Amino acid sequence: MSSQAPSLSKAEGTGRQPRLRWLSELWGSTVGKKLIVGVSGVILAAYVILHVLGNLKTLQGAGGGDPAIDTYAEWLRTFGEPVIPREGILWAVRALLLLALVVHVAGVSQLIARNRAARPEGHRHPARIKRSLASRTMAFSGFFLLAFIVFHVLQFTTLTIHPTPLTQGDVYANIYFAFQEWWLVVLYVISVVILGFHLRHALWSVLQTHGIDAPNRNPSLRRGATFTAVAITVGFAAIPIAVFSGLLPEPEGALTLVRMVGGR
Repeated sequence: MSSQAPSLSKAEGTGRQPRLRWLSELWGSTVGKKLIVGVSGVILAAYVILHVLGNLKTLQGAGGGDPAIDTYAEWLRTFGEPVIPREGILWAVRALLLLALVVHVAGVSQLIARNRAARPEGHRHPARIKRSLASRTMAFSGFFLLAFIVFHVLQFTTLTIHPTPLTQGDVYANIYFAFQEWWLVVLYVISVVILGFHLRHALWSVLQTHGIDAPNRNPSLRRGATFTAVAITVGFAAIPIAVFSGLLPEPEGALTLVRMVGGR
């Protein structure tokens, strides 16, 4: 028999909990997981609001060869220079968004699995018939949006997918020629409508999860969630519709030649 006593971690020997154990315990509980999912959702929603505000610069048009959306995109790349390297802030934001997205998807997936496991076989909750369409389709809309985000990033950020001519840095031209294709317009409009439904319910749910709701202010909170979701949907959808309908002028520069050569 060994005389050596079982080893204890430093944290156990001093009676202190391991670092970040509280976070693990929070994530392990259903209530904690809902809180974390809510926080990650708020981060993503805040980005969506900022993203649509930036994208609306597309509606300012070609700008005589210097589109406002291109200027804005360059500002994002150079923000913080020379103290911070070029695109440093942009990549930091992307890393935060990726972390928030991974946490959000993982948390929602686990909550769905827990709910299904806890539900007796063949049981239907009596309140189900009272749930809104957005509430009933949150899982579907969430995973649809995840697939759409991947497609959107591969098309306009990394330029990996290019059903239409794309050039690094020519944001206005990339958007303009992409939305000459009717199927891309339909895809993007449908996607932002689904985003609106998802956001409306998500914003209202996070207010409930974090205890902000109250009977005397719930109507205002619901209207605020609805207004935000509708405004974001209209803002995003306006761009492909405006381009396809000819309300925005054709860009000047290199991509015009590419379009002519490509026969588009």
